[in-house]
Amino acid sequence: MEFSEEWKSLWPICSAFSSPLLLSGPSSKPLGPLFFNPSPQTLTPLFSSPSVCPPFSPHPHLSISQFIKTSSDWSVPPTVTTSLAKQLGHHFTDNSTATFLNSNNLQLLRCPNDDILVFFPSGNNSDRVGYIVLKVRDSNLMVKFHNDGDAFLARKNLNHGICKLLVRPALHSGFGLGFPNCIGFLLACTMYTVHWFRIETRAPDESTEKPPALVHVGDKLFKCLIADACWSPHLNEECLVLLKGGEIFLFDADFFSRRFTSDGKFEGKRLGVSWADICDSKTEGEWLGCEFSWHPRILIVTHSSAVFLVDLRSESCNVSCLMKASLGMNHFVLFSKAGSDGFYFTVATDSRLLLCDIRKPQMPLLQWDHNIVTPCFLNVYKLSDLRSNSKEDNYKWASQSGYCILMGSLWNCECSLFCYGPSPKGTVSPNMSKLCNSFYAWCLPYELSLSARECHCGSCLVREEFAKASLREWVDWQLKKEIVLGFGILDSDISCMLSNSNDYGGFTVIRLMSSAKLEAQNFVASWHILNKLEEAHEKESPFTFDESLLHCEVDEEYKFLRENHLLKLGYVRGYLNGKLTELIFQENKAYKGAQKKEKFKFHEFLCPKLQAFGLAPAGSPISVLDVFKDVNLPTSAYEVTLRKLWMTLPMEFLQLAFSNYSELLKVRIGTSTPSLEFLPVPDTPQLPPFLFRNPSPRGNHWSKKVRRNNGVVGPVIPLPVLLTLHKFDKRKEGEEEEEEKGYEYSPEEEITSQCHEVMKVLYDDNEISLGDDKELLDTSQKQKPFIIYNQDASLQDNDLKEKSFGTFTSKRADAVKMDGLDFFDDLCPVNMGFVDRKVSFGEKELKSYKLLKKQFSNWQSGFKPYQDFIAREHS
Repeated sequence: MEFSEEWKSLWPICSAFSSPLLLSGPSSKPLGPLFFNPSPQTLTPLFSSPSVCPPFSPHPHLSISQFIKTSSDWSVPPTVTTSLAKQLGHHFTDNSTATFLNSNNLQLLRCPNDDILVFFPSGNNSDRVGYIVLKVRDSNLMVKFHNDGDAFLARKNLNHGICKLLVRPALHSGFGLGFPNCIGFLLACTMYTVHWFRIETRAPDESTEKPPALVHVGDKLFKCLIADACWSPHLNEECLVLLKGGEIFLFDADFFSRRFTSDGKFEGKRLGVSWADICDSKTEGEWLGCEFSWHPRILIVTHSSAVFLVDLRSESCNVSCLMKASLGMNHFVLFSKAGSDGFYFTVATDSRLLLCDIRKPQMPLLQWDHNIVTPCFLNVYKLSDLRSNSKEDNYKWASQSGYCILMGSLWNCECSLFCYGPSPKGTVSPNMSKLCNSFYAWCLPYELSLSARECHCGSCLVREEFAKASLREWVDWQLKKEIVLGFGILDSDISCMLSNSNDYGGFTVIRLMSSAKLEAQNFVASWHILNKLEEAHEKESPFTFDESLLHCEVDEEYKFLRENHLLKLGYVRGYLNGKLTELIFQENKAYKGAQKKEKFKFHEFLCPKLQAFGLAPAGSPISVLDVFKDVNLPTSAYEVTLRKLWMTLPMEFLQLAFSNYSELLKVRIGTSTPSLEFLPVPDTPQLPPFLFRNPSPRGNHWSKKVRRNNGVVGPVIPLPVLLTLHKFDKRKEGEEEEEEKGYEYSPEEEITSQCHEVMKVLYDDNEISLGDDKELLDTSQKQKPFIIYNQDASLQDNDLKEKSFGTFTSKRADAVKMDGLDFFDDLCPVNMGFVDRKVSFGEKELKSYKLLKKQFSNWQSGFKPYQDFIAREHS
């Protein structure tokens, strides 16, 4: 079946079926070998220093999906945990190391004398730019670093971790009138700030040759997160900065010495690009990257949902859409420019890689399927840079015409290579070649081992999966494995100076490992991919279990006490898993009932509070309506249930739950005896657990101003534990059957049963909707002494407990007594309770009250739900 060139590009290149744009069989022979394998004998250690490792906190952690999976004994499907993790967004990052590896921050800069500068984040917080110098001597790489054995460091401390590094050479020698020694520029991005450096050569001393210097020339602080930045390939002095909010800033580095304020802050130009009609705030996703196109005033800007072409050549900014993320491709996650002409670019989704041309919007030239998890780098190279120093001239045309895309994830140790280019001569008819300028995939994408430490044979892959499964769930396997933190590929002519020519050529990679090593290694072109690496295959395990390779070194010694206090959370775990009763019965078989306290007589404290509501002593039968006497303010039905359950406990169990500071001081933690902090029980008449209280008057320690008292505090024991102890105390002594029945007791079931009783008193069939998901309920034709409203009437009857959280009730206001603070009861049907009623209410207070009531009445008259509420009350 014949297709047009545009229709052919709709078929992705994958191994499942043969794509019409994939060259295979005899048509791929003129292309030469396209697989690259590491050469073990060329591995060269260059430099080692702990300062090049990213900051990492060694404390155990769980990712969002792992936390959901392991927080319950119930089996949670992986699809559910993944969905919840995605809904929480990027506010919760698994750890700081994974965030640091969101981009490839090892950058190479070639000097005019063919020295290579290698830049990378350094310092305890990765907040300084470090670099070393590589020199080619006798086909070997020689390293120059600081005299103290560490890397050279920029003097400027950026105060925040570096998220992105970019370097570029000066387009011509002696850039700028005042900087004759400038050989390039460096741009360092933190989360909110961009810093610019000038790279300068220095005159050598009589005895030593000084390394190039990094001169900090200015910075710019933004109020929004930085999404991306790039240098201009057209003008030596320009760069772009894209913010997460979509704002684009243009900076002119040619006036570094003139265009900054007195404090060294740059004043960039904000470009007048409006996304209001194209990509508003309701559009899901985020801004990803920006690049200059074929013209200095034509930009390519990428959002998760689309790629845009921004034309700034005229006074009015023109924005057009180049590519949209369709439903089958999800959102874009990576973006890069392809080639030096500025017409081609690549974008990647979670499962698809696209090659596009700005002259053919909405129609990708090529598509590949990939299985890289969270890719973080996307680089495009000419094939001639990867097949340099080749003895074979038959594939010279392919090397000069082809391109390779390198995409992967540093954190997940994944890297794939995609090859493409024009069709070789003879494989496409001359008439078709004149009509179209298509690209073809030259081979299927394959995995490239950047670290050269991974064996991809079947047994090693299975062994690695078992090793991952053996780790604790809060331990990342990446911390036990030597992974690549950053890499760069040397220029082809430099690579030729390091190695002898071989049949098909190759390239040299400089990589930074998590073992704090900088090393170089050659990769050679081959007709077949090498899946078995002998050195990696012979290892018993791919992981190092004795220590973490990624660590954070500090200059100072730890100054604090190395003392850990372990918390016993067995009861909390038992309660969350529904096994609290079983746990208490097993650990308290010698329990003989609640022990009476001699120093603290709780009944003398509680009985006056109960008498204020006309209630019998604790432990006596009590009804729901009796509890309503304490509901002066809107209270949920669930809280009413808890108050009723507290009142059903005997006095000796209430005494267990409440204590005073003199008893709490006996609690010992480690070698000290600090006092635990609980809120004091108020003096005003309330029922347990005394919900309305004053804040604590003290901090962690008592002071001369706030002295220790002997006030009653609590509850210090949760209600489910007290209910279980009460059930355990009521068992018949000596009867094992009764004890076995106790295991079946559940405090949650008792709370749910009491919720049903409370809701039964509150509810009947008469319901009125007040809008805004508020619902008024009048339980009988005769007005009850309390009002009820429900926040969510959509819950079914089987959601009784959940419904009790959203059902609120309160006592009706008594008849208005026009004296003192009782004036406020006229403002709404709910009683206005005041702790201190000894307040003078004279003529001045009455005037203020009338003004307040007038303003409040105006609001009430304009609030329809409240008017419906009042109409219902008086009907």
